[in-house]
Amino acid sequence: MYASVAGLKAHMQKLSVIGNNVANVNTQGYKKQRTVFRDSVYSLYSAGSNGTSSVGGMNPSQLGYGSKIGSIDLNMSSASYNPGNPTDCALVGDGFFLVGTKENANVTNPANYDDFSSESLKSLMLTRVGDFEFKADSYLTDSRGNVVYGFMCVGEETDPKTGKTKPIISDQLVPIRKPRWEKNEDGSYTIHYPRTDIDPNTDAPVGGNNGGGDADATTAQKLVDDKPKYHAENNGAAGDADDTTPDAEYEFAQMDSISIDAKTGCITGVSKADGKLITIGYLAIGSVDNPNGVTHVGNSYYQCMAGAGDMHVSMLGNVQKDLGISQINGSMMKQPEDAGDDAAPEYKSGTDILSTDTEMMVGFLESGNVDLAEEIAELITTQRGYQANTRIITVTDSMLEELVNMKR
Repeated sequence: MYASVAGLKAHMQKLSVIGNNVANVNTQGYKKQRTVFRDSVYSLYSAGSNGTSSVGGMNPSQLGYGSKIGSIDLNMSSASYNPGNPTDCALVGDGFFLVGTKENANVTNPANYDDFSSESLKSLMLTRVGDFEFKADSYLTDSRGNVVYGFMCVGEETDPKTGKTKPIISDQLVPIRKPRWEKNEDGSYTIHYPRTDIDPNTDAPVGGNNGGGDADATTAQKLVDDKPKYHAENNGAAGDADDTTPDAEYEFAQMDSISIDAKTGCITGVSKADGKLITIGYLAIGSVDNPNGVTHVGNSYYQCMAGAGDMHVSMLGNVQKDLGISQINGSMMKQPEDAGDDAAPEYKSGTDILSTDTEMMVGFLESGNVDLAEEIAELITTQRGYQANTRIITVTDSMLEELVNMKR
């Protein structure tokens, strides 16, 4: 009887898993679960023997006490893809989009490189649902309001080989947002990209009038948005060298025709002022050693916790090689004073920006991978298993009743 009770509990738990899969048959990016049964404990009825010179061996006899849930596993395989909005994204292959709150940037992009490690990456959430768009605060976010993380454009330069202008991309992992702009006297606008030359101790440009001479001009600082008080000729608010009141950042640039490149994850937009194409940044793709070992945290989000292994960051199309970035926040690292000129930088382990074979579809969302026919078949066999266990309990009860009636 107790073995059957254990079987009933196990089958009820499996029914809960099947019900959750069926309930999410139309949930975007949902990954189905499966239940694996294991037999439970055993008691030794009679011991086994290897035999002697006079008698043969005997097998051990054991009594089992039912079944139990061995594991509830995730199936991270992809299914089909549904058309969506122009900035919707769907990954084809392994990997996740990286999302989180704006405060997570203090962990993935701290002011001091020594406070950063590969474990810092695990503060971000993972998702396969790429329902992205730029909201009113000019940050790229998903439908739940979590900002999307990636690598920002911090300027432009001319390629000496082609003579064409190309973006300068920072290696700091931060929330993706639009650059800012400033309206000039002639009515035109100047784009102000995020900056990596602001000393966090003095809140002024490194090497400028307010730099204090203490900051290392060869090392990037924490990425921040541009604002008037950073101008080197001003110590305080713009236009008043004696005013120490900090100014707010410039306004976010207004853009049209924002698009995401499917091959590289490059996000661009067209300025509403002059029609110039502006590079905003690049999407970062997260991966873990064991994709099936990630932990559900609700709302189609996962996190890299125990069982998933280490977390890594890559870029689509291996574009990091063309952009000249190889280490997350690597530009912020300062060489030890006793290091020689030819010493290789000692970057934090596990912070390489890796290559990936994962591809992306733009304008699509990934659908769930639940096979409804398979779930219904599992439901039927689970129901019959549950029913069989109830019959064992019924038969056992009848036998006990006969035993009690023997006294009569």
